[in-house]
Amino acid sequence: QVQLVESGGGVVVPGGSLRLSCAVSGSIFFSSAAVGWYRQVPGKERELVARISRGGSINYADSVNGRFTISRDNAKNTVSLQMNSLKPEDTAVYYCAIQRQNSRGDYVSGVSWGQGTQVLVSS
Repeated sequence: QVQLVESGGGVVVPGGSLRLSCAVSGSIFFSSAAVGWYRQVPGKERELVARISRGGSINYADSVNGRFTISRDNAKNTVSLQMNSLKPEDTAVYYCAIQRQNSRGDYVSGVSWGQGTQVLVSS
């Protein structure tokens, strides 16, 4: 069973930075999966923040493009999210996710989620 454990959340002032990390265990297919970060605020749907495919293609939400950077380490089964120039509207619970892909990039499994880590941007 795949387990994802996020860390690095916390409280930061506007304009500050945080780095989220996610460690994936119980999976032998990390390098064959897309991994990403999503976020959710109460009353709203969970939304994609950033995702990196097995081939290294990266997608960012428009709202974070240029401020956030996603990266993965296939040797350590980890995915990170460097968040700079944080804004109050970035406040949310951030979730790590993994979904297996085949060689064509098709998704061939459901999504596995971490438990989430809270990010609060406030002065």
